[in-house]
Amino acid sequence: MSGSIVLRGGTVLTLDDARRVLTGEDVLVEGDRITAIGPALEVPAGTTEIDASGGIVMPGMIDTHRHLWQTAMRGYGADWTLTQYFVWYYLEWGKVFRPEDIYAGNLLGAWEALEAGVTTTVDWSHGLQTTRHADAAADALEAVPGRFVLAYGNIQDAPANWTGTGEFRDFVSRRTGGDGGLEDFQLAFDVTGDPAFPEKPAFEVARDLGVPVTTHAGVWGATGDDGIRLMYDHGFMTPETIYVHGASLSADSYHRIAATGGSVSVSTESEQSAGQGYPPTWALRQYGIPVSLSMDTSVWWSGDLFSAMRATLGADRSREHLEAHAKGETVTHAALRAEQVVEWATRGGAAALGRSDLGSLEVGKKADVVLLKNDDSPVSFPLLNPYGHVAFQAQRADVHTVLVGGRVVKRDGKLAGVDLPAVRRHVEGTVEHLRAQLGEEAWQQGMNPDVPEAKILDNPYTYTDYQSDTTHGG
Repeated sequence: MSGSIVLRGGTVLTLDDARRVLTGEDVLVEGDRITAIGPALEVPAGTTEIDASGGIVMPGMIDTHRHLWQTAMRGYGADWTLTQYFVWYYLEWGKVFRPEDIYAGNLLGAWEALEAGVTTTVDWSHGLQTTRHADAAADALEAVPGRFVLAYGNIQDAPANWTGTGEFRDFVSRRTGGDGGLEDFQLAFDVTGDPAFPEKPAFEVARDLGVPVTTHAGVWGATGDDGIRLMYDHGFMTPETIYVHGASLSADSYHRIAATGGSVSVSTESEQSAGQGYPPTWALRQYGIPVSLSMDTSVWWSGDLFSAMRATLGADRSREHLEAHAKGETVTHAALRAEQVVEWATRGGAAALGRSDLGSLEVGKKADVVLLKNDDSPVSFPLLNPYGHVAFQAQRADVHTVLVGGRVVKRDGKLAGVDLPAVRRHVEGTVEHLRAQLGEEAWQQGMNPDVPEAKILDNPYTYTDYQSDTTHGG
């Protein structure tokens, strides 16, 4: 469904500069833009009307870091640590993924994001061993009516190698830019901190192409302060750079990120469970570093940003209480508010991606709009604190309507235009392939890993033997 659409009588969270909350007002969409917001709007003849009364109308949510290619293994690594994730994907089995497996994971993950009201997703696609894998990733994203940023990566090879090939350049010219089909494009690779700076040529390629770099920074045992210093000293820290996790960093690194205008994508459920470090929103707020939210991977966690907002509030407030208790004090006022995490899930993601046309409901902006409304749920009322309702009460089942660029992609709680049986067939083919490649014993062991008697991995990156003193205690 497209054309003129009006959402009538909802509580509108504009997330504009004034952070206006409008009660009982309408949002009019014409074409791909918001053209009016106000009470009892007059609308063009033939406008589709959607009853938003009793519901919340908010901007589409934005996830700045999700490994969509891994979605076909949903829940497989529920009991993993970060070490086990690295071993499975980086060192043992990531290489057996075929292009069709990348396609299956991306297709499932992209529809999952839309179903949960995530209208823009950065596909942190570090399973692209060949450009055939990359084409499969892009094909899947283009088959789903959301906004997707392909962040191109390859954990099986050094960044300097795969960014330096003619095939890679050919992919970029074919699939990005004006008629390329993808919403946007980034390079996705990490910086180990090796003093030889083997990642430098990849940064130079990014600079030459004029595309941002997104990098896992501050991940315990893998990336730390050494990598940040190398990026800074060589002039590769920019306002467009997105640092994922940012959890195991020193004050020096936070100062460098703040001074160069970058932002951090916080994946709280991931950081809490896998071991990158304590979710860093408390530090990012201290240093004035912009924040966006992300889900990381459905191998462990959910694919919606409601759980991200909830977990982020819980982790930040828990640290605040523990620090106060250690000093014999009591926290009487919460420093992080529900409104702030809702902003990080919408406007924060838009800012990280440089998309001033997204992230808020304002006249003239792109019509990426989500209606939260579930008349069949006793949790839908009373609606007293709308920010608190979004952050603590809402779930994906409450996503009633989703618009992307004025196009309805979910209505009355159901996705529009999706062939879920076909998606299921793609995913079942991938699962069957993986089980056959591993063998049943390895498949079961991977899902239920033994607890190692000793640390089995320091550095998952095979192109360097470097280990950082900043993460391994010198």
